[in-house]
Amino acid sequence: MNKNLQSDCERCFGLCCVALAYVKSADFAFDKMDGVPCPNLCSDHRCGIHAHLRDKGFHGCITYECFGAGQHISQETYNGNDWRENPELSQEMFAIFPIVQQLHEMLYYLDQALNLQETSSIRSELQTIYERTLALTKLSPAEILNLDVPAHRAIVNPLLQKTSELVRKGDSQSHKNSMQHQDFIGANLQGANLQGMNLRGALLIAANLRHADLRKADFIGADLRDADLSDADLVGSIFLTQAQVNSAKGNKNTRLPHNLQIPDHWL
Repeated sequence: MNKNLQSDCERCFGLCCVALAYVKSADFAFDKMDGVPCPNLCSDHRCGIHAHLRDKGFHGCITYECFGAGQHISQETYNGNDWRENPELSQEMFAIFPIVQQLHEMLYYLDQALNLQETSSIRSELQTIYERTLALTKLSPAEILNLDVPAHRAIVNPLLQKTSELVRKGDSQSHKNSMQHQDFIGANLQGANLQGMNLRGALLIAANLRHADLRKADFIGADLRDADLSDADLVGSIFLTQAQVNSAKGNKNTRLPHNLQIPDHWL
């Protein structure tokens, strides 16, 4: 997996902690407006409660993923010019952050698709759109602000859908009804055979997926908050992110794709 498409907070100016708004909820302990630094953000752009985010009521921070957009904007777009020391850049920097985050998310999925054996028949198309998407992230801030991201996503999505079909093609479940965008909040799916299933956008919040077979399932956009993946097998699943895994529960016996790590709170 391309490390440029993974968060590197050491090289970022804490952009997600400033640019984005959130409201008091089960995911955040208090309200925060966009463009306002989180009170937990230190002067060195590090989180003052990073080791205690779950205990302090900031589950949303644990589950957020910028896919490397933060360090790209900090180090590439603005050449290391800090918003604290250059306040005239701050509003523009905060405005382009969510746009670049969406582009980097698309790059993350395209990068994974490019490295799958099953996508050999569409690799040229994937490479072309990957390079086009990458080029967009290198535009000037003014040009980024004028991008039509939904239009570009409409070009990317069919290739990701085709990737999903190619990966899931040979599995026993792939011909069955899709679980795409369905509501399985709190559902008991313990031991379920979900191999090769389309779980795109599925609501699996607090679902019991213990011992479930989730090999080669498509997880793009699935909500796994507090889902129990203990002893589940997710090897070969696609479009699963570390943030999704971090939002779930599991144990040392949970089998994850090789590019993802078992979170500390599972151990």
